[in-house]
Amino acid sequence: MKKHVIRLMPNQDLKKEIVNLIVKEKIRAGYVTTCVGSLKKATIRLADDKSVKTWEERFEIVSIVGTVSPGKCHLHIALADKEGKVVGGHLKEGCLIHTTAEIIITEDEDRIYERVYNKDTGFDELSIRDI
Repeated sequence: MKKHVIRLMPNQDLKKEIVNLIVKEKIRAGYVTTCVGSLKKATIRLADDKSVKTWEERFEIVSIVGTVSPGKCHLHIALADKEGKVVGGHLKEGCLIHTTAEIIITEDEDRIYERVYNKDTGFDELSIRDI
C-alpha cells in the first residue's frame, strides 16, 4: 500500500484535483482514506441519481469516501453547513475550496480497479483485478 497526500488551496476544484492526482501518480486502484477542509461552493448529485444541486455557501468537509482509478472515480461527500446540518451525495466538479482540503489517497499496488457497465443497475460498477 502506498499513500498519496495533497493539500488543496482556495478556489481549486476538489474533484478535478483528485482526478489530476490519480492521473499524475498513475494510481490504478485507490481509495480515499481521509479528507478534511472547507468549501465555498458545493456541487453534488443527490441520491435520486438525477438531481444535481449547487450551493454557494461555506461548508466543512465532514467526509469523502470512495474508490479511484484512471477511468473513473466513485466518490461520495458529506458536508456540514454553519448550523451543523449535513448534506451528502456524489461528488461532482464545481466544489471550490474555501481555505484548504487535506486529502490522503491509499493505493493498492496489487490490483487494478475498473468500471464496467452493469445492465441491471444502469451504472458502471467496480471491477477488481489482481495484477
